[in-house]
Amino acid sequence: MIQRMEKQEIWKYIDHTLLKAAASWAEIEKLCDEALRYGAASVCVPPSFVARIGAAYGEKLPVCTVIGFPLGYQTSRVKTAEAREAVLDGAREIDMVINLGLVKDKNFDAVTAEIASVREALSGKILKVIVETCYLDEREKIALCGAVTKAGADYIKTSTGFGSGGAALDDVQLFAAHIGPAVKIKAAGGITTLEAVTAFIEAGCSRIGTSRGVQLLC
Repeated sequence: MIQRMEKQEIWKYIDHTLLKAAASWAEIEKLCDEALRYGAASVCVPPSFVARIGAAYGEKLPVCTVIGFPLGYQTSRVKTAEAREAVLDGAREIDMVINLGLVKDKNFDAVTAEIASVREALSGKILKVIVETCYLDEREKIALCGAVTKAGADYIKTSTGFGSGGAALDDVQLFAAHIGPAVKIKAAGGITTLEAVTAFIEAGCSRIGTSRGVQLLC
């Protein structure tokens, strides 16, 4: 049985997340209050709420938002503009979705260039790259480890949570074997038990994206 202190430690890995289409300010405010109460790594919210969270909570609450979400097929210029605006609004972390069409075309140079463009727009803020593993084969996953590393991103992230599948331990282990030493791993999507959270952390994840933090850890 995991003790209370251990659960408090786990919160430091959690991006406390609410990305549903109909999220209201009341729900976002509740998410933020929970994140502060329990010591979450960040709140991960839609871009339209970032500035309002900053006005309400100031610097005490790390805010993560998403760009190119959830399908990733926006142009690179649009994603870069989204990233710049998110930073201006006060986001400290960005989770971007790659262009899966480029992956299927095996145009990994273009994928790398897009990630690098967003990286440059972030002015040193944390960049997590969502590769949506449910649509990838092993060779594509390995190639994307190289693209994420070469582009200078901080994290490779398994999933949006909106695809046909979520995080898998096998993928985390594959990433760990192929990313560069400066790249960390975030697991997200379908993580519904405390046992799964701890298994992903033990497998090498530095962040866990979940909307179930309170349910699982309190």
